[in-house]
Amino acid sequence: MPSALPDGEPVPDDGSLPASALTGSADRPLGFYLHVPYCATRCGYCDFNTYTATELRGTGGVLASRDNYAETLIDEIRLARKVLGDDPRPVRTVFVGGGTPTLLAAGDLVRMLAAIRDEFGLAEDAEVTTEANPESVDPAYLSALREGGFNRISFGMQSARQHVLKVLDRTHTPGRPEACVAEARAAGFDHVNLDLIYGTPGESDDDWRASLEAALGAGPDHVSAYALIVEEGTQLARRIRRGEVPMTDDDVHADRYLIADSVLAEAGFDWYEVSNWATSEAARCLHNELYWRGADWWGAGPGAHSHVGGVRWWNVKHPGAYAAALAAGKSPGAGRELLSDEDRRVERILLELRLREGVPLALLREEGFAASKRSLEEGLLERVPFEQGRAVLTLRGRLLADAVVRDLVD
Repeated sequence: MPSALPDGEPVPDDGSLPASALTGSADRPLGFYLHVPYCATRCGYCDFNTYTATELRGTGGVLASRDNYAETLIDEIRLARKVLGDDPRPVRTVFVGGGTPTLLAAGDLVRMLAAIRDEFGLAEDAEVTTEANPESVDPAYLSALREGGFNRISFGMQSARQHVLKVLDRTHTPGRPEACVAEARAAGFDHVNLDLIYGTPGESDDDWRASLEAALGAGPDHVSAYALIVEEGTQLARRIRRGEVPMTDDDVHADRYLIADSVLAEAGFDWYEVSNWATSEAARCLHNELYWRGADWWGAGPGAHSHVGGVRWWNVKHPGAYAAALAAGKSPGAGRELLSDEDRRVERILLELRLREGVPLALLREEGFAASKRSLEEGLLERVPFEQGRAVLTLRGRLLADAVVRDLVD
């Protein structure tokens, strides 16, 4: 089942923010994340805040129905306008994720985007993305999204091998994600991403290379490759615990990452974040860069997280409770925290070190700077950027990014 929400102080019923949250907002881009919590089936590795029809039956009534979900989410977009007051910023990025957003009618996604446009306005060059399950779209659906203002799409491919997809409980057939890329291009999408997962139990190096080659053959301009994380409480974790499938070790994950970086680089893809590669700067996911750079975003939907000016909050998780709060004219926020200057400094290091541009050395304290010099000598940081005042991970450093960042935040 989905993981638990963090603890925090209560969110005011009207969702209001401290006056300090919008101080200096004109210098920060604003994005929207729209969470669609519905899935046709639950994948065995997933602990996201998602629900199948069976899981919702009898627990939320009409309020939890996906038939009226768009209108419910639009209510939160209108709440966001009230909370942010006369903030003049147009929205720079919109990202619709899930779950499976494309289980909703294309018209629903377009109406949600239109609500953001009506309430806030969209930047002239706004990036508008939706995630999509390959089996839940067709050419007509993709054309409707493109005509409605979406210009980027991300397909969940995971693997090109049937036996790997089976372990992950993925329902699409091999070859369908690649076909979706062609259909999206035909519909006029500017940018197309394929999501891959490596380290699935039973996956071989050859399986992983085949997945990378199949993805590249489809012609996306962006590829995300994530190591499989086995979360407690998931079906996959239970299967591993029972000995039905083997656990993949860290050395295998490292080998797969090296394969990915080599194959993608040879195909003209450059890494710009530890798990993301793009063919050009224009092909990067700008919305994710908002997260990594600590900008402002409003997360609408059950369990969605938001951040504005050092205030972070999160919504109630269940679709029924979420809809009930909005129907009562209240914020669906479950809790929030006000980040201190030190919190924000540490988070900048944690997130920006993952980026190709790295993190300014000026953010490091004395012990962290000493650790950065050790990382440089150990070949974990690049020398030229270091001499220019930035900590940038080498390829070996990317493999050990978590350990490097732990040392730097001291």
